Amino acid sequence: MANNHIIDNHQCQSRYAENMRTAAPAEMSSLRPRENFTRMIRRNASPVISSLLLRPIAEFRPEWRSCARNAPKQRPEGPHTSVASYNIHKCVGTDRRFDPERTAAVIREIGADVLALQEADKRFGERAGLLDLEDIGRETGLVPVPLSRRRKSHGWHGNVLLFRDGTIRDVREVTLPGVEPRGALMVDLDLTDGRLRVVAAHLGLLRRSRSKQVDMLLAEALADSDTPTLLMGDLNERRDGTKSSLKALHEAFGPAHPPLPTFPSRFPIWPLDRVIANQRELVAHVEVHDTPLARVASDHLPIKAAVKLAGEPTGESASDALSVAA
Repeated sequence: MANNHIIDNHQCQSRYAENMRTAAPAEMSSLRPRENFTRMIRRNASPVISSLLLRPIAEFRPEWRSCARNAPKQRPEGPHTSVASYNIHKCVGTDRRFDPERTAAVIREIGADVLALQEADKRFGERAGLLDLEDIGRETGLVPVPLSRRRKSHGWHGNVLLFRDGTIRDVREVTLPGVEPRGALMVDLDLTDGRLRVVAAHLGLLRRSRSKQVDMLLAEALADSDTPTLLMGDLNERRDGTKSSLKALHEAFGPAHPPLPTFPSRFPIWPLDRVIANQRELVAHVEVHDTPLARVASDHLPIKAAVKLAGEPTGESASDALSVAA
């Protein structure tokens, strides 16, 4: 039985085009892209469809406004380490083109000292790596943390951690529970500015799986709670608060910076990518790397943070890691 309230894509596009033609130019020019989208849905869709489509926007809009007001326009003063996380979507952009060189160009744009990548390997078969890590190393100084991986793979379940100007103390490859094959890297680094533990992860699509994965990461990462620790990656969670699968993480790590939307890259709505610290003062600033190139290179935007550390570096050097990785 037909539902008169449901409109198909052709009807939606036609009505939107008509609305754009008839709207007052001054009125439309004063609206931002997200407001244009919201207005179109409310005009053309039924109340039920509107609520389903606009619920994520209503849910996260206060955090967006708060971040926009409070985020500093410049990087923090004093010594700090730049960290970032980027789901490269197997080097396939929003234009459906496979372009590893474009992905590498975004990595150069980010300019991080520590960079966690997700989906850096093929999904099936030999799970071959998709980037030219040697070329990235020559251009940026970033080298991959060496892993006991398959011969052709870059990372562990697609997770790669790159760093520069530091040394490696320990590396652990964690297999996460859940329906999908997922993993995380736990790496202890001694960087120029001090010691840092990085947990680079790509959590599952199912909420129940994510909750189990968070519990395992907490058990692994908080074994030494005095170590400055960052969890960063594509956590696949758009919710915040009591309904979030990351609730246990927030309770253990303490207050976090407000989530920033990173997905989808052309029209960011959901804060799927996060940088979360076990010490509030560890992260001085969080921002989304939003550039024209980043919006087309992947379906996720990179997320960046400035981290303040203190300590004496020791361990395996970045140059040693590059020779091992090769």
